[in-house]
Amino acid sequence: MSSPPIATAMPPTRSTPPTENVERLQALLRKTLRVSVTDGRVFLGTFAGTDKQLNILLINTDEYRLGPDAGSDGLDGRYVGQVMIPWRLVVRVETNAEGEHTRSSSYRDSDEDSIQIGFPTEQHACWGSGRIIHLHPEDLP
Repeated sequence: MSSPPIATAMPPTRSTPPTENVERLQALLRKTLRVSVTDGRVFLGTFAGTDKQLNILLINTDEYRLGPDAGSDGLDGRYVGQVMIPWRLVVRVETNAEGEHTRSSSYRDSDEDSIQIGFPTEQHACWGSGRIIHLHPEDLP
């Protein structure tokens, strides 16, 4: 005789509200990000999430090679689909601000476990000006 299926409990809800850093990260979900890595490659894809180590998950991603090693494929890029970019390789993360002609950009700082995300306030293209926030793995859910 078989026993009836056992219902699984839902994971507990978070009792504290998410931090400002988590909210900023959540606001980037489903946005197009441009992630530059240490070997000169650039990934352009839709931000799908991150993990505790701040590895970046992109979907619908194209890979581009920049610099002298680019060759003829570098400018055209190639479709790579879903990629997980290790945090230790990330040099810069950029996104276009929604509805504006501004750029938001992220830079690794000297702290191995943090990322700075700039949200420009100017109405023209810029890199890294505006407010800076730090994301640390312990801030993430």
